[in-house]
Amino acid sequence: MNTRPPSRRTTRRRTAVLAAAIGLLMAGCSSSGADEEGDGAGAVSGSGDLRVALVTHGSEGDEFWDRVRKGAEAAAAKDGIELTYLSDPDGAGQADLVRQAVRDGVDGIALTLAKPQAMKGPVNEARAADIPVVGLNSGVDAWKKAGLLAFFGQDESLAGRAVGEKLNQLKAEHTLCLVHEQGNVGLEARCAGVKKTFRGTSENLYVDGTDERAVSGILTAKLRQDPSIDQVVTNGADFALLAVDAAAEADSGAEVATFDLNEELVDAVRGGNVRFAVDQQPYLQGYLAVDALWLYRTNGNVSGGGAAPVLTGPAFVTKAEADSVAGFAAAGTR
Repeated sequence: MNTRPPSRRTTRRRTAVLAAAIGLLMAGCSSSGADEEGDGAGAVSGSGDLRVALVTHGSEGDEFWDRVRKGAEAAAAKDGIELTYLSDPDGAGQADLVRQAVRDGVDGIALTLAKPQAMKGPVNEARAADIPVVGLNSGVDAWKKAGLLAFFGQDESLAGRAVGEKLNQLKAEHTLCLVHEQGNVGLEARCAGVKKTFRGTSENLYVDGTDERAVSGILTAKLRQDPSIDQVVTNGADFALLAVDAAAEADSGAEVATFDLNEELVDAVRGGNVRFAVDQQPYLQGYLAVDALWLYRTNGNVSGGGAAPVLTGPAFVTKAEADSVAGFAAAGTR
């Protein structure tokens, strides 16, 4: 769910990369891991029995999506799948990538539904081509309506409500929920969930997450303007670290908590600079999504029976749990 400043490469470039990557797979050769040019596209070698495309709304260089991809690659290696990973934070761009995968006749597609409406057409095209599609990460409330086979991720509304209850226990009174990508249904659901259970005042602050300097400036100004804010909730580990600095710059007493984590964030929790993080286990999301397509193609299995999502979170990481998670975070799997 996390996003960072997107690449300025055009969707046409990304589509060309997908076509080239799948073309290499059809020729029986592939690259291992990330591509050398850093396009967010690449393939993992397997037996070649099945070809799967993983298409997300993640941005290049974002450690969150690196974890999703790493889990997907582990499943692909185990199952002998030729995996192609591509991403575009723009809904229309992501839709074009899915359509290209359909045209290239892959055996399965795993995708995110951060902007469900944009995925409606491409998913219908995949279904018409008899290509199974599973969802992960974003779209827990939209995957069934979209016609996906299964979904792996966190119930964002449930996670938000859990955070609201946690803040009640911590005696917070005024919470600011930072939304860094307008129109992202998952981020909106998180903040709405916080507001639903939090007994104090809760408000959203909308920023452009592609400009970290602007995010810091806006948040610092908001905290200076309203000293009653005693809690900031962010929707990504990088934004939590920005919030810690912004609170210090504003001479604010606001504490910081966040959804999602990485190695640096775990250290911040261990050191007491961030109260807690909510881990949705992105590595597990990628792994389960790819493995589910293999199971469906080879044995007709449908995770969750096609009726219920397979939840990977929320799991709270507080100072007490940080030590046990730190090693996995350092390895890039949590």
